Amino acid sequence: MELKLKMIRDDILAVLLAGGKSRRMGGGDKSLQKLAGEPLLSHVINRIKPQTNCMIINANGNPKRFASFGLEVVNDVVPGQQGPLAGVLTGLEWAIENKPNIQWVLSVPTDAPFLPFDLVDRLFLAICSAESLVDSNALGQQESNSVVGACALSGGRRHPVVALWPLSWRDQLWDALVSQGIKKIDDFTHSLALEVAEFSSDPIDPFTNINTLPDLNLAEELLEANRMLNDLEPK
Repeated sequence: MELKLKMIRDDILAVLLAGGKSRRMGGGDKSLQKLAGEPLLSHVINRIKPQTNCMIINANGNPKRFASFGLEVVNDVVPGQQGPLAGVLTGLEWAIENKPNIQWVLSVPTDAPFLPFDLVDRLFLAICSAESLVDSNALGQQESNSVVGACALSGGRRHPVVALWPLSWRDQLWDALVSQGIKKIDDFTHSLALEVAEFSSDPIDPFTNINTLPDLNLAEELLEANRMLNDLEPK
């Protein structure tokens, strides 16, 4: 299994969903709001970078505002600011066109600074344990109806934006977005095999997202409390 987990990292594109506007924080890019002196996007990159060998930022508008992060910035492949599903589809399209070895797209929001460092491993383990997977060596090569994806769960709540998506779902997602007008991830995945990987929400829910200035202040407190806890633990 350790070898398979290493292989899956080589097969994954992480798409960092940075399209959210911080309207409840006064406007601008939410992902560029500062937490502990660093943009929220930096916190997300630092947590996802060890888990995959390829990352892109999904954001519309002038890409120069993200130049300091050293990652390619990719606009939505469908017009109209259609939300996270459009970002997922953009990641799938980009992988198909640019990285033929990629079999999976990991989607994560860029306003979630506490994402787990073992996110990819545990999503992949959830996929491998699914009953419909007979031969995990054939992942990404099966028919789309039998291929399994996985999303995160914490505190009894699913987080479908934090998910591992097989490339074979690309055509279905195109149809859902463009032909059917489906925008909610749960509406798209209800007929697909989307497993869950459960994470503890104690002491910090790793999928806490930042929407308001009070959220940002609370995240500062959580980061400081976590740092102090780590300092107290035996080395």
